[in-house]
Amino acid sequence: MNPSTYGQTHEIINQAPPLERYNAMTADAVLVAALDREGASWHLDALIRDGLALTQPEVLALADLANRHTPEHHPFSARGERIDAIEFHPAWHALLSMLREQGLHALPFESVAPKPGAMAARAAGYFLHAQLESGSLCPLTMTFASIPVLQQEPALYARLQAQLLSRKHDPRDIPLDAGKQSMMVGMGMTEKQGGSDVRSNRTRAVALGAEGRGAEYRLIGHKWFFSAPQCDAHLVLARTGESADEKGPISCFYVPRFAPDGSKNAVQVQQLKDKLGNRSNVSSEVEFLDAYGVMIGEEGRGVPTIIEMANFTRLDCVIGSAALMRAALIQAIHHARHRSAFGARLIDQPLMRNVLADLALESEAATVLFMRLAGAFEHSSAPEERAWRRIVTPAAKFWVCKRALEFTGEAMEVWGGNGYVETGPMARFYREAPVNSIWEGSGNVMCLDVLRAIEREPEAARALLDSWHAVAHRHPALDEALKTLLSMLQGEASSREASARRIAQQLVLTAQGVLLAQHAPAEISAAFMETRLGDARSATNRVYGTLPARFDFAAIIERAFAG
Repeated sequence: MNPSTYGQTHEIINQAPPLERYNAMTADAVLVAALDREGASWHLDALIRDGLALTQPEVLALADLANRHTPEHHPFSARGERIDAIEFHPAWHALLSMLREQGLHALPFESVAPKPGAMAARAAGYFLHAQLESGSLCPLTMTFASIPVLQQEPALYARLQAQLLSRKHDPRDIPLDAGKQSMMVGMGMTEKQGGSDVRSNRTRAVALGAEGRGAEYRLIGHKWFFSAPQCDAHLVLARTGESADEKGPISCFYVPRFAPDGSKNAVQVQQLKDKLGNRSNVSSEVEFLDAYGVMIGEEGRGVPTIIEMANFTRLDCVIGSAALMRAALIQAIHHARHRSAFGARLIDQPLMRNVLADLALESEAATVLFMRLAGAFEHSSAPEERAWRRIVTPAAKFWVCKRALEFTGEAMEVWGGNGYVETGPMARFYREAPVNSIWEGSGNVMCLDVLRAIEREPEAARALLDSWHAVAHRHPALDEALKTLLSMLQGEASSREASARRIAQQLVLTAQGVLLAQHAPAEISAAFMETRLGDARSATNRVYGTLPARFDFAAIIERAFAG
């Protein structure tokens, strides 16, 4: 018997190699086609370069490093000064630099007359980066969403424009007028007693002199979830007047990290949240101790003002969840192509093919949906486009973010035990999945928003449903689904509210069915409509991998991620 090499009792075989050095853009035929459809092919070359860069081993390692070495809060300097510094691993700053270099914080706003398709171009780039790492996206999303709000304040925006639009990431914690190259903007809406019910907020703002839009205030109160406290400024809600009750009007305020005199603004970080996922990013609890702020928007119109910001962040929630689906899907397909069990490769086993094909359908439907929504954000003056933006976006945020939870769990199961450990990406994808359902309004909030939007925008709703009918009448399952949706919308108001989740689900599935009928191969759209909307729905809508056997699973998988 020959002595074994120390530490090596066996040859390592039947393990999938890391998925790396592929092009995340060119490997996604659905995304490439949607980019062209939304008029953004001018950005394809940049996305192809980025798609390859994002899959290099050293870049993939950044995501792991940023999540293992989580941010640290340093409330005091060595001299005892209150500084509330947040220390990040260098991997975090590398990720932020990549995001800014691609213009994902401001691409559609970089020019007075942006190129057609700029929103879709930005959405596609965001989707690629979200497959790498989720936490670094949060401050970029908020910065992006703040720009159209700040643009409504010409004097303030003129001072901030260069740093908002800059493609350089500057991590220094210094005042903006001290030579900082770029800035990030966060948001603070929720308080302990209210959560999503921001109209119960009790933080108050007292004028330092003149009152109203553009005037200076001091803020006293708290925020229970204050996203990314290291940002250079935050948009927050507070009630004007001295009273701490819930009667004063709620307004929106621009609260910088540094006061005009260069001192650290009196926004005191109480602690960082210990979160399930999104661990590379910071969420915090803060107290406003006479913090300096400037009112933006009209007094008493704080909620509508900041909701404009939330509309953009909700779109990013949809994109981010679709990206988690895509990332988990291609990892599962890659694993199945390299792993054998019970005498055959997983990819060649009929039941595994069923699971992967079903996941591929879900992922494609999410991708075509978010790209269509991105286009609508650019053309929302037309009634139908306004309906996609105002009505379908919250429904998509509800549905796609919900589906991502089950989706990532199923994809993890394809990996088996290897998927459940933190040395691979699947566990991180799974931990990331719940946040987009919760952030910027949970499921119930989104579904009720769908109903409110339909009631407030009846012309837009009619235009949307009419356009869907023009497609649906050629597809029996889709036509029946649209009729069911119309029936739901015609019920009593109390019944509609109780059924809001069913309505939102039916609306977004119908939307996905319409888009696939228009833009996907016939086999893809048929499989989706039959199993999500048609005769096979009752047997397939609860568990992935229950598609009827007659569909060509291998072709669906190959379309999703060519081998």
